[in-house]
Amino acid sequence: MAQATQEFGEWPLKRLMTEVVGSGHKSADDMTREQAREAFQRILADEPDHLTLGAFWLANRWKRNNSEELAAYTDVMLEESVEAARPDCDPVDCGANYDGKHTSAVLGVGAGAVAAAAGTPVVVHSGDRVPTQKACAYKHVLDELDVRTELEPEESAAMIDETGFGFYYQPNFNPGIHALWERRDQMGVRTFVNTIETVANPADADVHLGSFYHLAFAKKTTDLVKESEELDFSRVIMFQGMEGYDDIRPGYTKVAEWTRGTDESDETFEDYEIETAEYGMDMESEDLEVSDLEADSAAITEEVLAGEREDAFADAIALNGAFRIYARRDVDSLEEGLERAREVIADGSAEAVLEDLRAF
Repeated sequence: MAQATQEFGEWPLKRLMTEVVGSGHKSADDMTREQAREAFQRILADEPDHLTLGAFWLANRWKRNNSEELAAYTDVMLEESVEAARPDCDPVDCGANYDGKHTSAVLGVGAGAVAAAAGTPVVVHSGDRVPTQKACAYKHVLDELDVRTELEPEESAAMIDETGFGFYYQPNFNPGIHALWERRDQMGVRTFVNTIETVANPADADVHLGSFYHLAFAKKTTDLVKESEELDFSRVIMFQGMEGYDDIRPGYTKVAEWTRGTDESDETFEDYEIETAEYGMDMESEDLEVSDLEADSAAITEEVLAGEREDAFADAIALNGAFRIYARRDVDSLEEGLERAREVIADGSAEAVLEDLRAF
């Protein structure tokens, strides 16, 4: 084991537990940025005893990390683990929860292909059965569609430039986080790693599209971006996605938009609601449930992009594609984006993106 005082600073995780974060969710203190940075540097270096690491993760969960701590963790991840590869285009970064979905179809591959066909490049990233849910994520749907996923970062960047849609594979672009897989799995609950991996931004994109369970988390995420010294997103748009994923839910969906300013007075944060019924979509969450997440999500994606469906799945993929187009400001409104999304499905352009992905 590394000697903490020689390789790091003065704050091994055991000391942080004893003196700062480990006294319970009501009495624990927040860490300074420097303490949080050192903690995560130690974690990525595999320095802490695994029992101490588990206790530290759990204490952070009970205490609840503030945005400064999350920004410090994120900066260390970007400095010491992430191998970014920037494409020539500037895609929308879609960072859905890496541990995936259990019940409803994953719509982001179809939505991304629709956006790409409309001229909005999209990048997605995920791992493979990430704890805690270890459920269906972007990689698994792409695998079912016979699209290469275990790409090196430079290949992922080339995929975006050639097709308009790119996939980055966590073990290859973020190996330090991937190396924590077993320890995360043993925890049995989510940790702050589940939060920061979604903003790894492997394509160095300008716009991030993400999801949240509660609006307060969206605000914490935008504060994380603002306080990070490494993230350069100028715009973050998040919504209350299905199962915490980046799929707009039928019915009512809360949305949060943040735009970076030249100074704090120019910065904006607003929230509003989307009602799918306002777009002529008569569907419930149950209408998007499937029994075999990987196979059914892939089949639905193929059929929608081929123009073979006119059901809730077709509406949902078109709406989510429109939201990606809107996120990059390639249209002025979601209505305009939806019109564009339906056009590229009808004329075969969206299906062509999928064929290009398979040929890559």
